[in-house]
Amino acid sequence: MPGMRQINDAHVAEPGLAVVEVATADDQTAFALQEVLATRWATAMADRTTRVPGEPGVRLRCYLDRHRTAGRWLYP
Repeated sequence: MPGMRQINDAHVAEPGLAVVEVATADDQTAFALQEVLATRWATAMADRTTRVPGEPGVRLRCYLDRHRTAGRWLYP
């Protein structure tokens, strides 16, 4: 997907790690969903969404770790 890093083995190297990609109509909805995920699982938060030319809405990708304490961290 344009503007997003490729998913690599490290992102899903062990059980409990996940890459979550969402498609929504707008930025506000995408970021709200990301906040909900962070209340349940440790979440590497995206700081922006992307748009794919010719496709409706926006895309957002974040990374989860269900073994860490719920909250946010920035993906390096």
